[in-house]
Order: sequence, then C-alpha cells, then structure tokens
Amino acid sequence: MTPDPLTTAPTAPDPGAVLDELRAALPADAVVTDPDRLTARAQDGSATAPTGAPLVLVLPADTGQVSAVLRVAYAHRVPVVPQGLRSGLAGGANAVPGAILLSTERMTAIRRIDHVDQVVVVQPGVVTKDLVDAVAAEGLFYPPDPASYAISTIGGNIATNAGGMRCVKYGVTRDFVRALEVVLADGTVIRTAPGTVKAVAGLDLTALVVGSEGTLGVVTEATLGLLPAPAPDRGVAATFDSVTAALEAANAVIASPHRPSTLEFVDGEVLAALAAHDPEAGLPVGARAMLIAITDEAEAGLGDVEAYRQIAEAHGALAVDVAHDPERLHQLMRARRALNPAMRAIRGGSINEDVAVPRTRLPELLDRIADISAQTGLPIGTGGHVGDGNLHPVIAFDPADPVQVDAAHDAHTRILGLAVELGGTVTGEHGIGVEKRGALPGELSPRVLEIQRGIKDVLDPLGILNPGKKL
Repeated sequence: MTPDPLTTAPTAPDPGAVLDELRAALPADAVVTDPDRLTARAQDGSATAPTGAPLVLVLPADTGQVSAVLRVAYAHRVPVVPQGLRSGLAGGANAVPGAILLSTERMTAIRRIDHVDQVVVVQPGVVTKDLVDAVAAEGLFYPPDPASYAISTIGGNIATNAGGMRCVKYGVTRDFVRALEVVLADGTVIRTAPGTVKAVAGLDLTALVVGSEGTLGVVTEATLGLLPAPAPDRGVAATFDSVTAALEAANAVIASPHRPSTLEFVDGEVLAALAAHDPEAGLPVGARAMLIAITDEAEAGLGDVEAYRQIAEAHGALAVDVAHDPERLHQLMRARRALNPAMRAIRGGSINEDVAVPRTRLPELLDRIADISAQTGLPIGTGGHVGDGNLHPVIAFDPADPVQVDAAHDAHTRILGLAVELGGTVTGEHGIGVEKRGALPGELSPRVLEIQRGIKDVLDPLGILNPGKKL
C-alpha cells in the first residue's frame, strides 16, 4: 500500500544535513527551527489540524533563494509546503510530517506598474489590498476581491484561484493572470507565458498553475492584468422576510441589463451574527435574508441603483437602503467580509464551506442546508456570492464538545455531497487542501483524477510539493 503523505514521515536522510544545506543557501535569519515558531506556522485558517510537525520554516526573499530551497528538498526528498499568510480555509498550507514550510512573506515587491500595457508585476507575498491600493493610486484597478483581501496574498490567491465579491462582473483570479514565474520541484525556474493579452503558443501552463495549491510549483512572480479605475461604488442593501424572495430578487438583478459589480447574499442566521460581531455597521436585525447589489459604472450608475431598488421592492423587500455614499457601502461590505469570524464567534469554532451550484438550484441548496442544521442541532449560516452561485455555509460548533465536533464534520460531509448532487462543486474558490480531498471522487471521475495525478507526476516526480493536498 502506498503510504499516505499526510501522516507518514518522509524517508529523508539526516535532517541535520538538510538544515546545513539550507543554512548555506539562505541568510541566517531565513532558516527557522524554533519549535514554538514552527507550531505557530503549522496551520492555516481552516478547522483542519496539521498532520505532523514540520522540520523547518524558510523565508526566502527572491526567486534564486526559492530555487535553492527546492534543490535541497529535491535532493533529499523532503516535502515542501508553500505558505503565504495562511488565510486559507481548506488546510492547503498545513504542515505535513518533516516538511519544509516555504513562506513567501518576504517576497513583497511590486516590481512594475505599467499604464500602457495595463499590467502589474509582483512577487507572491504582496497582500491583495496593498496591490489594490498601489494600482488605484495610479488610476488603475485590480478587480479580484476575495473577502480576505486585507490578509491574503497574491500568491495565495493564485494558488487557490481565489474569487470574491466582484466575480459576478469581472471573473476570478485566473482571468487576470497573464504570466507566472514558477520554480519547479527540482529547482528549475520557468516562465509560463509572455505578459501579452493574447498568447496561445503551447499549452496553457499559466492556467494550470493557477488553482493548483502549490502542488505543481512555487510561484515567485506574477504578471497581472489591470483595468482603468471604475467609478465610486453605489448600490442598495435590501432585506427580505424570506430566503426565497431574496433569491428571486437576485435572479431578477442578474437577468436585467444592469449588471452589478457585486451581488451578495446573507441569510438571517448570518445577518444576526454579523450585527452582533460589528454593531457599528448598522445592519438590520430580524430579517430572514439580505441582498447587497453594487454598481461601479460611471454614467449608468444612477440608473443601476434605481433598477436594483425597484427590483427589491417588486419582490417584497422589507426595507431598501440606497447608498450613493461609498463610505456607507464600505461599512456594509466590511461587515459582509466578517462572515467567517462572526459565525465562528457563536460557539467558538466553525467549518467554512465553499460550495457552488447553478443558480437555479440555490433555493434547494439553502432549504436542505436548513434541514441539515436542524438534524445536527448546529447553527449553519449561509452567505456569499449569489450572482454566480458560490455560497459559503458556515457550520458553528463548540470545539471543546466532542459531540458537536462530530456533528460538524457530519454536516460538512453532507453539504459537500449535496453540492455535487445539485450539479455543483465542493469548492468555488477556497480550494481542496486537506479538508475536501475525500469529496473529490464524488465530483471527478476516476479517469479525470488519473489524468490530473499524471500531470502532477510529470512536474513533481518525487511528490514533494505540498503532498497530500489538492488531488
């Protein structure tokens, strides 16, 4: 039987030899073996615990140093777990036994902002919000907008093909990645494509690496597409007395000619949790659902907002808060971004789901999640990107209560299965990591899994890159 890379220590040589070679290749402060620091770096933001203790944390500052680390790892067959700021929610950056934790947190350079070609070239450790702010100061716009944008890195966004609030209009991270510099498992450095808008020579390695969760290579530089800066946000927040009414209003918004840049939904459970978590946001209480529709159009913006108001009222909205002031929308979106911590605060622990289904199946998805909540006795609040069918049910539980822990994992498994049953996917943007590996055979056929693992074998023949994750 093939050993499980998540629970089996590598058959590496003397760890001392690995550490000596890493210290010879990197600055002294870039090789960390302190047990407390290693423990603190062993887990991402998910509820999935690491499966073993890492050997070392390395902090390279450039591509050459990343390449040197991987050459050492390849020579000694030591697993490597790439990490950003570990804001991920699927265990993708969790430690495995004896691993080198390769952090990109020192790789924070924004190398070039190009107004003519409308691209930005960055290292992977750049925080998403810092990039957004830097290009905005130049009159440009980077649209991908994950809820964790203030604490997530570009490298992490690329690893998971992060989505976010603006996907309904602009698409996901992959749609803005022009080219990547990648270090392969043996330390070889490649570029996946030129930085042009169009490039169809060869297979699309850029798209292959995006979303691969560090299992095919380590991204050390990214060329990202930009757009001209949009108009200031304006929009509406509407509350409803039923989930059905809110979903029908969302469908009407999408069917209208007034395409929103953001269309977000939260149910009553989440709305109450958010109001308790962030009282200053001024969120309403007592409603069963809330819809936030935002436009960033300049000339058409006023008409868009009026259309959203009329649609909400036509579908029986309890109240419609019209906001032409970006600051008011910022308050609402700040609260919405706190979905996960707000739900976690209910009982102290949470499992943060990330399922996507066709929008026609959303009513059934939410009805059956409510059934799962009632059957397990756990609060499950759902919010997310209703415009593209990607919702985030969050299961709240007490991590000190074994009964609740078991019930939470049962609910997790059932929700993943439900998403596939309804013609959807177990992950729209968070990734597979460790948390959802067991659900893959339900979504991907044996032949598709075989093909994907074959690609992994070509690029990482020793299986050292983030083993046990993604596939």
